[in-house]
Amino acid sequence: MQPAPASTAVANSTAQPAAAATDARRLRDALGAYPTGVTVVTTRGPDGRAVGLTVNSFASLSLDPPLLLWSLANRSPNRRAFRAASHFAINVLGAGQEALARSFANPTVADKFDGVAWQPSAAHGVPLLAGTLAHFVCECRDAIEAGDHTLFIGRVEQHMHVDAEPLVFHGGRFAALR
Repeated sequence: MQPAPASTAVANSTAQPAAAATDARRLRDALGAYPTGVTVVTTRGPDGRAVGLTVNSFASLSLDPPLLLWSLANRSPNRRAFRAASHFAINVLGAGQEALARSFANPTVADKFDGVAWQPSAAHGVPLLAGTLAHFVCECRDAIEAGDHTLFIGRVEQHMHVDAEPLVFHGGRFAALR
């Protein structure tokens, strides 16, 4: 398939004027056009308690060395725990785990691990959720403040995966690939 000529592509686009592009809702809607996987990122707080939250801002950064990244809103009550942690785990959710994603995304849930099957990772004790498609145990290499979020970069120390359908987030809601 040949790309449309530049003049046609611009004429057919739904781009908004620069002033409208700064509108937060329109920006969120535009970003929501990009489907993402859904993860629960976990760690241990300074007091040793399990901490976790739903994240869809996860990506592979490098294979050599093996680096992953994700971001956390600076206003998150979990920010302090992740900033202090030496390690975290990224748990990739499967298509049947929407309830788990919603629970870890809900700020009113006091103990997000209550009733959730998990085990501590062997080396660092970070929570690994049962039944996930994949998990990555990472050493936190960097935490960079960027705008209203902190970008966490981790070096993968341990990982596993199974072949199954992922949980996907698109257009502000959970979706299936098929």
